[in-house]
Amino acid sequence: MAYEIEEITTSQKIFYYLLKYKELREEEEQELYKAYTENKAVMNLVKQQGEVADSIIERYGSVIYLIPKEDNDFLGFSKAQLKKELCRSGATDKDYYLSQFVILTILAEFYDGQGSTSKTRNFMKVGELINCISERLKEGAANQKEDDDQSGLAFTNMIEAFEALRSDEKGAKTKTTKEGFIHRILEFLQNQGLIDYIEADEMIKTTKKLDHFMDFNLLNKNNYDRVMKVLGVTEDE
Repeated sequence: MAYEIEEITTSQKIFYYLLKYKELREEEEQELYKAYTENKAVMNLVKQQGEVADSIIERYGSVIYLIPKEDNDFLGFSKAQLKKELCRSGATDKDYYLSQFVILTILAEFYDGQGSTSKTRNFMKVGELINCISERLKEGAANQKEDDDQSGLAFTNMIEAFEALRSDEKGAKTKTTKEGFIHRILEFLQNQGLIDYIEADEMIKTTKKLDHFMDFNLLNKNNYDRVMKVLGVTEDE
């Protein structure tokens, strides 16, 4: 298919904008948004550039997103970078995998992959999240032991890392407390535009960006089952 020079140039402007800001909103860049949504050639060119950059370009509502693929360490985060962002200095792999488990638990508590939208609640308290993490770790370890299956997540190691963190009744957010560990993760998710973390009220809310992404992914039953399996949730629960 032959493309006009103007279409190529416009697609490059859109892709550069996405590289810079990770999203393109209709109310902020109407001309570029209109070019993407109303010109199929431009849309195809932008998506092709996304593929070359190991990313996916998707539109949810009135926002176009650049989504790095799972192993894209250039536009996304490598394991080493995430460990640095989410865990304290000197953290082990146990701490890193625990941080990933915390994020999965947040997703599981807000979304269930059923119905016309995957979202099931509007907010969650930090204390409730800490209790959920503890319960899911214990359930996962029990299910893994019962199945005598040592593949997948090492729940015992993550429990050790979680229990090594102190629990502070006053909610102190030092690096050695559960509250501090969770606080660091929530701040990271907020900086990525995925949640609203209202620290004064110890409240977590999801953003439209995360809602759109989860609707697209979790409403795919295979993806939902995969997340549940990682969390140690069995089919009959």
